[in-house]
Amino acid sequence: MTLPVSRDDIRAAHERIRPYIRRTPAWRLPDGALGHDGPVSLKLELLQHAGSFKPRGAFNTLLTQRVPEAGVAAASGGNHGAAVAYAASRLGVPARIFVPEISSPAKVEIIRRLGAEVVIQGLRYADALQACAAYIEQTGALSIHAYDALSTIQGQGTVALEWEEEEPGLDTVLVAVGGGGLISGIASWWAGRGVKVVGVEPEGSRALHASLEAGHPVDVAVESIAADSLGARNTGGLVFSIARAAVDHVALVSDAAIREAQRTLWRDWRIASEPGGATALSALLSGAYRPRPGERVGVLLCGGNVELSKLAELLHLPDTWQAGK
Repeated sequence: MTLPVSRDDIRAAHERIRPYIRRTPAWRLPDGALGHDGPVSLKLELLQHAGSFKPRGAFNTLLTQRVPEAGVAAASGGNHGAAVAYAASRLGVPARIFVPEISSPAKVEIIRRLGAEVVIQGLRYADALQACAAYIEQTGALSIHAYDALSTIQGQGTVALEWEEEEPGLDTVLVAVGGGGLISGIASWWAGRGVKVVGVEPEGSRALHASLEAGHPVDVAVESIAADSLGARNTGGLVFSIARAAVDHVALVSDAAIREAQRTLWRDWRIASEPGGATALSALLSGAYRPRPGERVGVLLCGGNVELSKLAELLHLPDTWQAGK
């Protein structure tokens, strides 16, 4: 299978960014821990610098492209902006991050604390992206796209490289999808090697699911508790081409199921996850993905930038999530 991103590309990206990122652990749960009789491996990428997987792609872009005097610019729901801010700070590069009004205040604060200039523009991610594009055209700043760029996808694919080394023999991996850069990198690593890569999207933010159904990238409306990290309106052509070839399918989950996954992570293991970070797990807990008996399943926990006050509120909600499956 020939894809725009190869295993060699991902290996090179990993060697390039290795001095700047954390090698996050993979945690093997005992059989039956999540109602599945086989082993489950949680890749704890929410322990990455800046609270999500995204520094991998940000560093790979900055280390492979010339940075102009104007520095770098990015549009983000929060996590990508924090990652770009962190990478730019480590490499001594000025950064301006455009975020929509729906961005979590906790994520905006992280971006500011890491030294980037924050511009709040528009209600949704697409609005911030448009404002960022105008700024780049005006100033010549280097664009660091959140998902639909080769350097980003190569960097995100290093998650799978590490995971395979830590947990060889997985049958299936579940990966949350926003714009699709993460799942594109992971699918590129495992393409043609017998590991089934399954995307997981909120029902109210299903850009990849809708695009695969249509046979081409399409715009979707976005309305989900995970919209600040999984709220892309369109996956873009590069992500779509990789996903169509190498992603098995996309499962859809309700916001209620995502909330229950957050609650489970905190209740059982004291892991504080944002909604997007818990989305892949919600597919396993809710039955949106049903593994075969004994199937070796990997679940990627991709983001931990949650407002603790909102997590505390969530933990005291009644157990009504089953109605929203």
